[in-house]
Amino acid sequence: MYNAKAYAATSATSPLSSATIVRRNPTESDVQIEILFCGVCHSDLHQVRNEWSGVMPTIYPCTPGHEILGRVTSVGSAVTKFKAGDLAAVGCMVDSDGTCPACKEGLEQFCPNVTLTYNFPDKHLGGVTYGGYSDSVVVDERFVLHVPENLNPAGAAPLLCAGITTYSPMRHWGVTKGKKVGVAGIGGLGHMGVKFAHALGAHTVVFTTSPNKVEDALRLGADEVVISRDANEMAKHAGSFDFILDAISADHDINAYISLLARDGNITLVGAPEKPLQVAAFGLLFGRKSLSGSPIGGIPETQEMLDFCGKHNITADVEVIPIQKINEAYDRLLKSDVKYRFSIDMASLKSE
Repeated sequence: MYNAKAYAATSATSPLSSATIVRRNPTESDVQIEILFCGVCHSDLHQVRNEWSGVMPTIYPCTPGHEILGRVTSVGSAVTKFKAGDLAAVGCMVDSDGTCPACKEGLEQFCPNVTLTYNFPDKHLGGVTYGGYSDSVVVDERFVLHVPENLNPAGAAPLLCAGITTYSPMRHWGVTKGKKVGVAGIGGLGHMGVKFAHALGAHTVVFTTSPNKVEDALRLGADEVVISRDANEMAKHAGSFDFILDAISADHDINAYISLLARDGNITLVGAPEKPLQVAAFGLLFGRKSLSGSPIGGIPETQEMLDFCGKHNITADVEVIPIQKINEAYDRLLKSDVKYRFSIDMASLKSE
């Protein structure tokens, strides 16, 4: 074991502050990574403040962060895919049983024994896992990903959650050239959805309640932008979409978007509103439309996504912050005051 510098919360009401956490020494199958950047996900805030206590209660101290990018510093004797100096990444998972049907299909995110990157039982050290708001991490080779060297590392870090969360359902539902795709909501997730839909060749339409986001949506790759509060503008697109990515986390009328789907069209939720959405059955019945949800992707698909980003030079739009401004960033996150993702420069941790 060794001590690592980190930032942690000691209770649901305490700010994140400087801390020391324990990491395991690399085993024969492990990769040790010096963390360069870590993206800030809204789920970090929920977890730190114990807002998911009914489903995933927070164990303190809690060191969040599951959008991890860094350089490999050492590898175990059995590691074959990585070497010291490689640019590498770790997302939301750090282990799974490897034997269940989901794991055998490369869908580790659905493994009943998956180990999440933080606030999950740590089979090596006891206690819980600690995330990427730290100077280093040790992870089994199976859950470490290669990062194309041409990508900006600060912008690449959020690909490990915001990127794969939006890429995975588009791949699953066959988004490609010739398809008409909608993206509802332009935030940390939605802005990635626009970039992917555009790069996949789809005719991309953004739905937003904010007229001041029109210019940005077009810059991100949208072919059209619809102000969703305008019923007439919405009606013009009725029954025409093959796929809609719903990245809205606030309460909203899902039926307004279902009505925009073509026959056999799908709308996938990734935004996770707090309250249940009211769905009108007939909106789905007529047209054989479907409503689904999607979390992150498995390890093979996450690597595919990173390679796709390398080919198309796709990264998240980020505001880089030092770790010392993380509490301020959380407050701003609640106000949607970021375009479109915070990325922590972990070099700032050295001054602690």
